[in-house]
Amino acid sequence: MTTGIRFDRKMSEAEGLMWRLDKDPYLSSTFANLSVLDRAPDFDRLRRRMERASIAIPRLRQRVQSAPANLTPPLWVDDPDFDIDYHVRRVSLPAPGSMRQMLDLATLITNDPFDRTRPLWQFVVIEGLDGDRAVLVEKLHHSIADGEGSVQLSLQFFDFERDAPEPSALEWEPSADTSSILNADVWREMLAGPMKLPLALVKQMRDLIADPTQIPANGSATIDTLRGVIGQMTDVEPARSPLWTTRSLRRRAEVLSAPFTTTRDAARSMGGTLNTALLCAAADAAGRYHRALGAPIDELRASMAISTRKQTGDGEATNAFSLARMLVPTAEMPVHERFRLVNEATIAAANGSAASLVGAAASLATSLPTGLITRMARLQSQTVDFATSNVKGTPIPVYVAGSQIVNNFPLGPLGGVAFNLTLLSHVGSLDMGLNMDAGAISHPEVLRECLHDAFDDLLTSTKKSKKRTSPKK
Repeated sequence: MTTGIRFDRKMSEAEGLMWRLDKDPYLSSTFANLSVLDRAPDFDRLRRRMERASIAIPRLRQRVQSAPANLTPPLWVDDPDFDIDYHVRRVSLPAPGSMRQMLDLATLITNDPFDRTRPLWQFVVIEGLDGDRAVLVEKLHHSIADGEGSVQLSLQFFDFERDAPEPSALEWEPSADTSSILNADVWREMLAGPMKLPLALVKQMRDLIADPTQIPANGSATIDTLRGVIGQMTDVEPARSPLWTTRSLRRRAEVLSAPFTTTRDAARSMGGTLNTALLCAAADAAGRYHRALGAPIDELRASMAISTRKQTGDGEATNAFSLARMLVPTAEMPVHERFRLVNEATIAAANGSAASLVGAAASLATSLPTGLITRMARLQSQTVDFATSNVKGTPIPVYVAGSQIVNNFPLGPLGGVAFNLTLLSHVGSLDMGLNMDAGAISHPEVLRECLHDAFDDLLTSTKKSKKRTSPKK
């Protein structure tokens, strides 16, 4: 059987970087989706479906095998001890089964580190949500797939009707031994010439990241190379928030929704996209939050995940994104003015996204020690206040093991920022997950309400503008 989805056996440099950065828990690349179901799913049916999915999509049965000294990106290899019951589980909430209880439990599940000797995914059914509902927590490591890639993966367990017949069973066929491939890649890297960065240069980089002022004004070609690398990784402005100065491993999640069509049309009427609307609302909410706590701020630094996936139908389901960073306006101002400024900043940042954190750091990942890479990434994360991401979902109803998905709330990785607001479109709704560092965001409920008000103002302002500009009858 073919799924139409292509996976490479070797990680890309960006995926290898995310895998190595996971050694630092502050930089974890794990993300999740909270699928709210209208009723508890048939768990045995879900287990069978995921067992089949793990055969149809070999990545779900593979673990990571790193190369010696990280000379090449890691490989995906079959897990000989694969156990579906380790990856598909269920728990139940105590009464009354509130959304708050569910979000707290889902946050613990999402932030529990993966066992790095096993495949990097886990599905947990949370039963007992009020109204006889349930939630499916779909947890994946970012090295498996990005947001859009995970949506493609979900087609292996989604149905388009509640009582859809189960697909026929598949037989597992182990992959060929990859140890010879890995060894050949390592020797090829070593014999092709010197390593990308000499060990002496690695030591200089470690010292100069601590104090970039040591870079000489003039020097050899090696120093010129070093100056360019350090400049790319450190020539950024710091995060601006006077409140979000602490980073911790404590997490808090909130969820909210906005109407898809109305929000999209509002964005189009102001010359932008849903990406612009999302970032505009996030910037507005961040400004409101600071003013509410007595610390007004005119600008904050944001990052936005931008898909680089080619629309060619090639079935690529791994990672295809870059990170664009920009300053966004957070002072009080008319919605149209903020939208215009955010749209301009987004376009400028997207055009320069090749120099983003993912692209710049990934090219160094196979040449630098993990400790140095994580230190560089931590320094970069300290330049950003908050992150946003927009993922395309499904416009039609879908079902999982006999249960309908009524909301799909994504929880994006923090990666060292104060909060991540990720949007997933689902059947006429824009479902958003607000993943927060509880050490930075001291009043999470206030930020959620600020976001709610920001989206309301964005839509209300557009309606008022249409009324003012519409001709009299």
